[in-house]
Amino acid sequence: MKKRISDINELDLNSSYTYADYLTWRFDEMVELIRGKIFKMSPAPSRFHQDISVNLTLLLGNHLKSSHCKLYHAPTDVRLITKSKADQDVISVIQPDIFVVCDKSKMDEKGCLGSPDFIIEIVSPGSSSKDLNLKYALYEEAGVKEYWIIFPNDQIIECFLLENEKYKKSGVYAEDQSVPVHTIPGLVLQVEDIFGR
Repeated sequence: MKKRISDINELDLNSSYTYADYLTWRFDEMVELIRGKIFKMSPAPSRFHQDISVNLTLLLGNHLKSSHCKLYHAPTDVRLITKSKADQDVISVIQPDIFVVCDKSKMDEKGCLGSPDFIIEIVSPGSSSKDLNLKYALYEEAGVKEYWIIFPNDQIIECFLLENEKYKKSGVYAEDQSVPVHTIPGLVLQVEDIFGR
């Protein structure tokens, strides 16, 4: 049995790790594992970030009540599969702000094992580069069908759809516009409802 590690400073942040390692960590701060590398998560999000997250949870959750799809939000581990489902082969464990899974077999007691259908990241000052670059490429490679990046300060939503294994920007939305949710048929959200306080 592996030794439990309670201080992130005990680890070599230049080394590569797996979900099997991740399970032994008991840090005070939250981390994500992206392609085997440890990334510290931003400090507690702003109140506006949380307002947006709650608004989206209510809007999406109400629509999904009669659906086979389920909505989850951070902190919930999503383990992306590259080689196999074995803990020692999983090298990316992320905690999206919000995600939707339509294949219930991907959910277990530890969270999600496999790619969600739809992921939303709400950008925090310390996470913009990670959300726009690292996670964009990771989600594209993992086959996440729809990815939204929300910019609270500008009140803009950038949406991407997976086509032929590559993301294509499906739109940039602001102010009084309507945003279609492509992975949830029949659902269109209003930008003002997402950002409404």
